[in-house]
Amino acid sequence: MNPPQVVKPGGKGRPTPKRSEAEKRRRQPITAPSTRKEAYKKTRERQATERVRTREGMAKGEEKYLLKRDKGPVRRLARDYVDSRRTFASYLMYAMFLIVVLSLLPIAAAKLLVLFAPPVLLAIVFIEGFMLNTGIKKLAAARFPDEDRKGLGMYAAMRAMQIRRLRVPSPQVKIGEKDKI
Repeated sequence: MNPPQVVKPGGKGRPTPKRSEAEKRRRQPITAPSTRKEAYKKTRERQATERVRTREGMAKGEEKYLLKRDKGPVRRLARDYVDSRRTFASYLMYAMFLIVVLSLLPIAAAKLLVLFAPPVLLAIVFIEGFMLNTGIKKLAAARFPDEDRKGLGMYAAMRAMQIRRLRVPSPQVKIGEKDKI
């Protein structure tokens, strides 16, 4: 029978294991690939699963998977600010595609529209971007006075120009949910 062990105050409550016991627990059989081809295959599979995990994390807006330009509470605010609004800029690509199609038609009115529509559309998008820029900067200054807001307006304007379904990270708020941001 072993004598009862005295536990020191602040101790771990058990004796330190012997080195040989610790090494036995730590040892595991080596499962290294037998050929270089197998090693590359395992590496590619591991990288593919990591890319899928990263892509899904970025789409969900998980902070650890975001790019540096998207990280932080101020950028999240800008994303939510833009995503909660229906902007003309998000439809710009559709409009430009329509203009290209109209340019192929042999109709005089279509040719006239093709001539004047792009500058008007770009002016509208520029004005809208300026308004987004001003709005998000004021909101960010009120909510995050100590955070860096450099480039925030341009970030919001560029996000507004992307087609909503193609935005990364994916929109976390629905259109019209301005009260949630």
